[in-house]
Amino acid sequence: MDENAVNDVVAGAAATGGIVLIIQLIVITLMIVTMWKIFTKAGQPGWGILIPIYNTYVMLKVAGKPGWWLLLFFIPIVNIVIGIITLVAIAENFGKGGGFVVGMLFLPIIFYPILAFGSAEYKTQ
Repeated sequence: MDENAVNDVVAGAAATGGIVLIIQLIVITLMIVTMWKIFTKAGQPGWGILIPIYNTYVMLKVAGKPGWWLLLFFIPIVNIVIGIITLVAIAENFGKGGGFVVGMLFLPIIFYPILAFGSAEYKTQ
């Protein structure tokens, strides 16, 4: 390979990396705005999404679960189960069913905005 070919490969990789970075920033911004809206719909502070660990605590409050469950998120495997239980409770509090929970698990970039910007209203059980 000559030097021009190497430069072309490096330039292509840099351009691809830049595009990937822009897409990631767009997705992160979308999810922050979405979660902020979900929190405010549930009567919680939207800014809570910006603070690590506290955002999980607020999510538990939206789900109607006790705050001490936050400790369970630090236990491997248990955290997955508690996370799913929390999502089920959040979906139920917004009037959604099990199929919606599956969507929240596997296609969050679609289902979380539906929850945030759709007609779903928060109701505690």
